[in-house]
Formats: sequence, structure tokens, C-alpha cells
Amino acid sequence: MHPPIPDLMELIRLFYDAPEELGEFAPIAAEAMPEAYRRLLAHDQHMTVTVERFHGCLVDVRVIESKSLPPHYARKILLTRQSDGVVVQFGIVRIDLDQVDAATREEILARRKPLGRILIEHNVLREVELVDLWRVTPGAELRRLFGQSESATLSDTAIPSGSASTFASTFGRTALIHCNGRPAVELLEIVAAVD
Repeated sequence: MHPPIPDLMELIRLFYDAPEELGEFAPIAAEAMPEAYRRLLAHDQHMTVTVERFHGCLVDVRVIESKSLPPHYARKILLTRQSDGVVVQFGIVRIDLDQVDAATREEILARRKPLGRILIEHNVLREVELVDLWRVTPGAELRRLFGQSESATLSDTAIPSGSASTFASTFGRTALIHCNGRPAVELLEIVAAVD
């Protein structure tokens, strides 16, 4: 049994043998983040709602890969804007399906809606707990998923060039959703770079 608090590397290793393929992660305080990323990540709300408010449109989910690890179900996803299909978030989610009712579980497994929207629509009593904030230097996989060009460079506050981390950085978070008072959903959420 894994601990209920999401462990960054444990979540990444659900889908990546080499975590650096996804990216390099460094903890960061909310106050040290650019304001737009702080608004997107430093809160105890569903990312679905926050991303939709930030981008001014609804988002769709695209499940890239999933695994059944009873009683858990894990998936690697992208959220895309309905207005133009642009990818706005990458995520890894591990859900304890025993913590939700059958109708909610069925809708989660159908893979048609973002998790936050499903929990809201099913009136699941939930509490989102921000665990950690991360500065993320995308690896090859995350750059590909975000459509980040090889020529994108880091800002002047980023990791020095010459390391494997020579691409535009972004930010993410790990969080835990309690459903009906019990830890149920572990999350890694990384937002695409914003202006």
C-alpha cells in the first residue's frame, strides 16, 4: 500500500521508467512563482475549474495512457481548450476507485470528461489539498506533448544551459483530493507555458 500523500517520483514512475524523460522537478514556493502560474497552481481548487477560468473556455480531457491497479486506476492525460484544441495541462492521476460510487466510477473509466468536472457533477463531497509546487524543466516527452519547439529557451531565471535542461520551463503541483473525507485521488498537474 502506498502512502496517501502523493509522492512525485512514485506518480511519475507509474508511466515513465526514467523520470527525466518527463522532466526535471525542483520545489518552489508560491511567492517565487510568476503571478500567472501562482493563480493557476497555488490554491486548493480543482484544476479543471481553474484552467477553464484562466483560459476563458471549457476544457476536454485526452487520456494518453491508463493502468488498472485495483483498487486504483491511473491515467496520464492532457487537458485541451475546447475553443482551439491547444494543450493547457498535462497530468498523472491515481484514483482509489473504492472511494467513489458506481456511477462516478463508471464515468471516470469512460474517459470522456475531466476528473474535476465528474466529481463536481456527481456532487462528491471533496476537498482538494495542495501538497507541493514544482518548477518543471520539460524533458523530451513533456516538450512533445506541449508542442514545445526545440528552439524554445529558458528564461533568465532558469537552469543554466549546458545541462539537459535547456528548454522553456513551466510549473506544476502535486495535490490530493479527499472524497467524502477520505484520501482518494493523487495528482501531478503541470501547466503548459503561459505568457
